[in-house]
Amino acid sequence: MHDLPMTPSFRVEGRRALVTGAGRGIGLAAATALAAAGASVTLCARTEKEIGQGVELLSAKGYRADALCLDVTDLGAVSAAIDAAEPFDILINNAGTNRPKPMVDVTLDDYEAVMGLNVRSAFFMVQAVARKLIEVGRSGSIINMSSQMGHVGSARRSLYCASKWAMEGFSRACAIEFAPNGVRVNTLCPTFIETPMTKSFFENKEFKADVLSRIKLGRLGTVEDLMGAIVFLSSDASSLMTGSSLIVDGGWTAD
Repeated sequence: MHDLPMTPSFRVEGRRALVTGAGRGIGLAAATALAAAGASVTLCARTEKEIGQGVELLSAKGYRADALCLDVTDLGAVSAAIDAAEPFDILINNAGTNRPKPMVDVTLDDYEAVMGLNVRSAFFMVQAVARKLIEVGRSGSIINMSSQMGHVGSARRSLYCASKWAMEGFSRACAIEFAPNGVRVNTLCPTFIETPMTKSFFENKEFKADVLSRIKLGRLGTVEDLMGAIVFLSSDASSLMTGSSLIVDGGWTAD
């Protein structure tokens, strides 16, 4: 009689996780999910008050959490902060922005703001975290927060799509490069999630109706819809996944 296979653990005890854009929304949800799964979590954002409040809430639950006040667009500061810290086993590369408008109205300032945060900063955050892991010979899981818009196009989102398609590309290349070192790189690709950043978009009833018509499950996403996926990609349960995109979109991209 054969023994039954064992389900790999979804727990991440003993691991250090860095979450960027962690002051609210998806970032705070990611930090909460990983802390509840046993990780020691560092909440990173440029708004000290928000991440401080997040640390207080997590600590009150008995979770291990601390704050790193950092502007991730300051690449020198990023490099120095990661070099000074103990290696992070998990990175949730979540800081990002969007400026929806018709392509013909996109300004140079719009381009630099969106591509600067969503691509430039995200790229060099991966580099800093992965370099430290490789230097000390540790495996790890890097999760770049992409979007369904990294797989499709959409009106008024040419710039955002460009940034997320770029993220999808560099994530796959990094996955290939880092695989011999046991550092996995995947993307998480949500549909429209109700967060402080997206709240203003849905004040437009026509836009909201159009979005809901494209999400086959008929509702907007919530941050809770992403928390299980974040733990999965961070844990040994996804140990054979690298260079992949986990699309949590309610069926948007199924067409």
